[in-house]
Amino acid sequence: MDISVVIPLYNEEDSLKELNDWIVGVMQSNHFSFEIVYIDDGSTDRSWEIIESLSNDHEAVKGIQFRRNYGKSAALNEGFKVVQGQVVITMDADLQDSPEEIPGLYKQLNEEKLDIVSGWKKKRYDSTLMKNLPSKLYNWTTRKLFNTKLHDMNCGLKAYRLLVVQNIEVYGEMHRYIPVIAKWAGFSKIGEKVVSHQKRKYGVTKFGLDRFIKGYLDLLTINFVSRFAQRPMHFFGAIGTLIFMIGFGIAAYLAYEKYMLEIYRMTERPLFYFGLLAMILGTQVFLAGFLADMISRNAPGKTNYQIKQSLNLNKSSDQ
Repeated sequence: MDISVVIPLYNEEDSLKELNDWIVGVMQSNHFSFEIVYIDDGSTDRSWEIIESLSNDHEAVKGIQFRRNYGKSAALNEGFKVVQGQVVITMDADLQDSPEEIPGLYKQLNEEKLDIVSGWKKKRYDSTLMKNLPSKLYNWTTRKLFNTKLHDMNCGLKAYRLLVVQNIEVYGEMHRYIPVIAKWAGFSKIGEKVVSHQKRKYGVTKFGLDRFIKGYLDLLTINFVSRFAQRPMHFFGAIGTLIFMIGFGIAAYLAYEKYMLEIYRMTERPLFYFGLLAMILGTQVFLAGFLADMISRNAPGKTNYQIKQSLNLNKSSDQ
């Protein structure tokens, strides 16, 4: 299969039929073999009924329905588990992403041998206060923190190699930073393509002011995880050691005053308690890092070591 189109959605009953017909038309005119995977993120309208109807009419249409609203990241993560196309296209269901961009994304991904092609909505039709300013802020910060050259990290229209989506996990609100997650997993060939952005035709946006806080907290999380997920001792150990040494320095200074300068009544001075607290806190933070390191090294499940190639594994396992 050439292409899998993954579409997370929440209460988009008005746009689904039009979007589906548009995608099918583009795929057939370009002679792609394809599938369309809709993930209904707990919609309360008729979205799932429409997906069922579309699936009955088109063999290529598939669907996943959540019992409640879990968020876009969870929807994408479940969609990535079932796709079969060699190239995976993600897009939103509100008709603001144009299916006409799919052939261009597919061509650029293959011709330039990239892992990801991210869309760039250079000209947007969103509210400046609600979307444009936060997007510019987060994109600028992300470029500086992770050395990525993407202008529109949060654009829903992206193309991935199948191997990429099979080796990443998207959770929480991390859909905004999938290129960073992929780069951390070893997929560093990331390109960008200017794509058209449509005005919203039906409904209203599902993202409110809370996206400001969530985006900032997610940025801190992905920064910490990408740096210290496999070596938490480097973070907690360094901080714990620094705090302990400050406390130890205070204790040494007080001991010097007592025995060399004969200044007594140390326990009545606030500095004594600051030093004691610093040594206890530093020890606890250091031990927390040690325990976290032991847990991360011995925890079962998928590791972050990505294998590029393997040969003759079946033969060796049979032997």
